[in-house]
Amino acid sequence: MVELLYKQESYIIQGIAFDIYKNFRNRHKEMVYHNSFYWELKEKGLKVEKEKRIDVYYNNKKVGVYVPDLIVEDKILIELKVKPKLTNDDIKQFWHYLKSSNYKLGYLINFGISNGVQIIRRVN
Repeated sequence: MVELLYKQESYIIQGIAFDIYKNFRNRHKEMVYHNSFYWELKEKGLKVEKEKRIDVYYNNKKVGVYVPDLIVEDKILIELKVKPKLTNDDIKQFWHYLKSSNYKLGYLINFGISNGVQIIRRVN
């Protein structure tokens, strides 16, 4: 049986997403969810960085910078959205950001849908 990558952190991240959604539903701007997520991760004792700048390289040359919403424990990338529906472009962009980073695990979490929180977990 394959072990879930970063199992404990993943459990905490998903639990926080559900707790925040239960409190706010889909009624606020992205920054409210962003700040709530940041403080909840801190409260759970996890190291978290907001908007850490990640260099993007092409052929060993820096060609840009990507700024994810949150980085957890220097190993998990989190992107937060508040949209009625994630598009294929949102999901593709998230995947490309994860692939161009050194992180093995990423979460795309959308608080904008009307009947729950949408969580996409990807392993690179």
